[in-house]
Amino acid sequence: MAYTYQFFQESADYLRARVPFTPDTAIVLGSCLGPFAQNIQDPIVIDYADIPNFLLSTVASHAGKLIFGTVGGKKVVCMSGRFHSYEGYDFEQLVIPIRVLKLLGVERVILTNASGGVNTSYRPGDIMVISDHIKLNGPSPLRGPNVEEFGPRFFDVSRMYTPELRELALRCAQDSPLTFHEGVYMFFPGPQFETPAEIRAARILGADAVGMSTVTEALTAAHCGLPVLALAVITNMAAGVTPGPVTGEEVDDTAALIAGPFSAYLERLVAAL
Repeated sequence: MAYTYQFFQESADYLRARVPFTPDTAIVLGSCLGPFAQNIQDPIVIDYADIPNFLLSTVASHAGKLIFGTVGGKKVVCMSGRFHSYEGYDFEQLVIPIRVLKLLGVERVILTNASGGVNTSYRPGDIMVISDHIKLNGPSPLRGPNVEEFGPRFFDVSRMYTPELRELALRCAQDSPLTFHEGVYMFFPGPQFETPAEIRAARILGADAVGMSTVTEALTAAHCGLPVLALAVITNMAAGVTPGPVTGEEVDDTAALIAGPFSAYLERLVAAL
């Protein structure tokens, strides 16, 4: 399929007709971080399935809804549920949500995810502000014909994770009960967790955490000029860092445990934008 400017515009037009305001900030909620959506005041909820040309979330812990409303006095749109290549989507399809949000007029994107800790000083429940990423798996989501209305064919990503937003995120963390770090995220395609050998390689390459999302969205946002802040919730230590297997239940349990304080932090951060 050819993803033309009009393809994305159709989705944006559908949403614009149903939402009476332009959101300033888009927030993408990762695995089991959906409880933040309860903080949104005067919500307008739209199912992904109702949006023309949009994708459908197939992960059980992802609600699959766009939620428009107010957080910390700011107008936001929240993606409660995201999309991954392991669900069967082509990398090129993963540009759809961010491009639609761009057309809606958002000025910045906050990405969150559940990650495995590679840095041995990290602990489950910690938060990592992503300063950079490593992606050696899979093609770029920007592969194929370039849509010039969004951005140039070749684009710089040296400041993709916007330094000013990272600084603000760390300042807002000073009163949080959570422990914050700043570090490098490495993308793996999943859905299987990484092997101990892959985690050792990731550490040698400079990764502090690993996960199966975020990078395609960050690249898409960078292409169309949107500032990006990405927050990785360390829900488990990656394979081989501690004894025992990595399980989805561990990821879910940790995410649920910190959902309250993380949601409070995220609301404070949005209010400070």
